[in-house]
Amino acid sequence: MNFVAIDVETANADMASICQIGLVKYVNGVLSDEWKTYINPEDYFDEINVSIHGIDESDVSGAPTFSKVIGTLHTYLDDTVVVCHTPFDHIAIQQAARRYYVPELRSRWLDSARVVRRTWKEYAWKGYGLYSVCKGLGYDFKQHDALEDAKAAAYVLIAAVKQSGIGIDGWFDRVRQPIDPTRSSFGSAVKREGNAEGPLHGEAIVFTGKLEMSRSKVADLAASIGCQVELGVTKKTTILVVGDQDIRKLAGEEKSSKHRKAEGLIKKGFTIKIIKESDFKELVEQSK
Repeated sequence: MNFVAIDVETANADMASICQIGLVKYVNGVLSDEWKTYINPEDYFDEINVSIHGIDESDVSGAPTFSKVIGTLHTYLDDTVVVCHTPFDHIAIQQAARRYYVPELRSRWLDSARVVRRTWKEYAWKGYGLYSVCKGLGYDFKQHDALEDAKAAAYVLIAAVKQSGIGIDGWFDRVRQPIDPTRSSFGSAVKREGNAEGPLHGEAIVFTGKLEMSRSKVADLAASIGCQVELGVTKKTTILVVGDQDIRKLAGEEKSSKHRKAEGLIKKGFTIKIIKESDFKELVEQSK
């Protein structure tokens, strides 16, 4: 069982603003190498992101930019199965490569969250976040450290392979199949309820700011990949999508009320990922 598990942390809601990368390499199911580095995102640090992972400008002072480590990433990841828990890390790597006009990785990406949902019934429809699954499996790790998160994703994948008896190659086929073939499929009548078979089922999403796509279009796309589409930010919200031009507004009253409310809930300990619309589009594309 050969693969690399990877995780990234970002400086702000732009997923290309990577400020830390951690990865672990497994050969025949055994840890053979690990690598972690801070990255200078050449971008601002949002206080919300800093409150989550604790990384700020002082930590990345003197650190390489993404373009300086792309060679190392190619060495580890090209022609390799790359594992991340949910597609966000994959998208961040892609967006950073595009920002710096460097060659994208030639990898086969496997979402361990999709593996988890098809391995354990208790995580099929909810609670399949990395921390929740690791807690259930009895694995302790420090959240929001890129290397620790990468190790946790690797642990989860190995546990799922042992539990299911399906090898990594087999999982590339299995994740494209229904979680539960006996459940009815998603249909237009419930397009805002979230496709139960969608890879992001259980996520509650809200849109704010000026979007390129119509609200009905983004709602349809979000529901098609499993998200419950909500009108306003609540304690149940897990993803807030902000228009690209709005994401760079200064902190404070220039942000929308939904944006400010989401940040307030994050400060209280609620887990809400804030992303821009172009990253949401990539998320939909990767979730097909």
